Amino acid sequence: MTSLGHRPLAAFVDDLQAHGRYTLTWSEAASSRGYSEVALKAAALRRLKRLGRVVSPRRGFYVIVPLEYREAGAPPASWFIDDLMRFLGQPYYVGLLSAAAIHGAAHQQPMVFQVITDRPSRPARAGRVRIEFHMSRQVESAPVVEVQTETGSMRVSTPETAAYDLVRFAPAAGHLSNVATVLGELAEKIEPDALVALAPAYAVPEVQRRGYVLDFLGEHDLAAHLAAWLEIRRFRRVRLAPGEPDGGALPDRRWWVVANATVAAEL
Repeated sequence: MTSLGHRPLAAFVDDLQAHGRYTLTWSEAASSRGYSEVALKAAALRRLKRLGRVVSPRRGFYVIVPLEYREAGAPPASWFIDDLMRFLGQPYYVGLLSAAAIHGAAHQQPMVFQVITDRPSRPARAGRVRIEFHMSRQVESAPVVEVQTETGSMRVSTPETAAYDLVRFAPAAGHLSNVATVLGELAEKIEPDALVALAPAYAVPEVQRRGYVLDFLGEHDLAAHLAAWLEIRRFRRVRLAPGEPDGGALPDRRWWVVANATVAAEL
């Protein structure tokens, strides 16, 4: 790690950027011997924030803003998400629409950067960059890939993990029609065996809903693998949209899913 030594904080920030690093913490700034008092160090950080040189998505954590991103107020979230989650001490992976876009399903670029973690976490903002967190018990066991970024790497859900999360967190993914659209684009990247291998980590109704949506999209091979997994398990009537009334509609015969929401994929 680059040392602050006796330099002013602004010079240290410049040096970090010159070495390809775009984050720093308050504890690093407070260790500077370029100032004699903590209050002066805090004032230096406030001055850098006013100048747009750094931005703070979480108290005590700072993102360095290069000149080309000064108008946006921050570089992309991919530049600093791994450092931010390490600072927070939380496991994570980039998920939902953000992961789907990384894997090539970019029908609609997500307006927020979506992250899955293991506890409730309030949203973060850095300039125009907005980060949205969703909680999952599977965050540490779910298959992920390490994706290289401009500043290092970040953990991203595999296409199979994304397929489960998109249906599970459908409201956050633009509701079921948008989920179906994205899954239709993502389907060619999904491996049937990997999709089935993930099924035991999720509740059976969630597997039913995924199978139903894949069938609806015409992805019958992927759906057949989930149907075979369900055959030896007890499953019951479930609603496609859990929080919506079903109006007394009957479930389909294969998945026992009540289609209580309209799904219109744009493929």
